Amino acid sequence: MKWLPRSVLLCLSAMALLWLGGFLLFAAELPRQASTTAQPGVNDAIVVLTGGRGRLRLGLQLLAAGKGAKLLFSGVQTGISAAELQANQSGAEPLFSCCVDLGYQARDTRGNAIETALWMERNGYQSLHLVTASYHMPRSLLLFQQAMPKITLHANSVFPKHVKLADWWLFPGTMKLLAMEYSKYLISLLRVRLTGSAG
Repeated sequence: MKWLPRSVLLCLSAMALLWLGGFLLFAAELPRQASTTAQPGVNDAIVVLTGGRGRLRLGLQLLAAGKGAKLLFSGVQTGISAAELQANQSGAEPLFSCCVDLGYQARDTRGNAIETALWMERNGYQSLHLVTASYHMPRSLLLFQQAMPKITLHANSVFPKHVKLADWWLFPGTMKLLAMEYSKYLISLLRVRLTGSAG
């Protein structure tokens, strides 16, 4: 590092400190438990993002409670059928038969947002409950708002047991996960601000 000019070292140090400060704020602001505040009214739709345990279960609970007319499970792996998904969700068959759509096109969070935007437009929905993991929610909301600026979004976070948000600094796995997610969030935010696109 001795060959680097002092100005470059100072710049890199400042960037590292800014990243660290932002990361600490990001981690501190993540919800630790489900919100007890009642959602204002019934939303048109429910969208669940694949990628973690408990997400589909919460989405189906919202659907059963009448929080949405229909549910989209976005980012389903090719070859996975509705029957396979139902097998892991007790009593879900009636909901699947009438009110659940599976989205197979998305491969990442931006893809989830695009897939959902097309589905929302096709069905004429104007608002939705978004279901994903707590740590994933900030980036998801950013990309969904970018893809659907006129849609009303309500966050419904899932709290995976393996993600120790309460004392995240004591758990290397959680710390690494949050650091990676924060970095992805910054990249998405920068793209949105510079180009108006999250892609």
